[in-house]
Amino acid sequence: MTRFPHDRFDDVTDGPRVGAHRGVHRRGRGWIAFAWAALATGVLVGIGVLVLALLNGSYSFSGDNSSSPSASASSSATSSASPSAGGSGADAGSGDASSPAAAAPTDQGATTVVVLNGTTTSGLAANASTKLTTAGWKVTSTGDAGTTGATATIVYYQQASQAAIAQGIAASLGVTAVQQSAAFPNADVSVVLGADYRG
Repeated sequence: MTRFPHDRFDDVTDGPRVGAHRGVHRRGRGWIAFAWAALATGVLVGIGVLVLALLNGSYSFSGDNSSSPSASASSSATSSASPSAGGSGADAGSGDASSPAAAAPTDQGATTVVVLNGTTTSGLAANASTKLTTAGWKVTSTGDAGTTGATATIVYYQQASQAAIAQGIAASLGVTAVQQSAAFPNADVSVVLGADYRG
């Protein structure tokens, strides 16, 4: 066996320890880091969803109670209102067929009107609804149209006998475009507001 000369490392003393001495790792430290990372990810995803919803216009913080707070809520409100609006539209349609006086523009209370915002400007449907209600028209619901790129405001009516009513509604809003269409069965007359509507 080889023997080496005596040096300072052969002397054992109770002095301070020299070198890197790491303590025992506590259990569960990895789970704490994972929990913080998961929480941060959830917060970031939630903020991203909220920002996208605001940018797409599917939710707004407007305090106006006459218009629905979101596109999905307004669509469901319009859908839920469709049986009653459709029923009154059918009644008005049968009244138009039996009595020509029902088609007169002066018969505003029997005509159901739906106002839809076809733009990205919030509160436009509520503004038009207030204007029509002040003029004596019966607005049954307001909401957002399926698209937001409408450039011109158009008043749609169901039957040919309702053309004069549609023109009266258009005049109340300060627009001129009217068109017969069966695309809006929830009311006798449906107004789709475009970018040209100034309120």
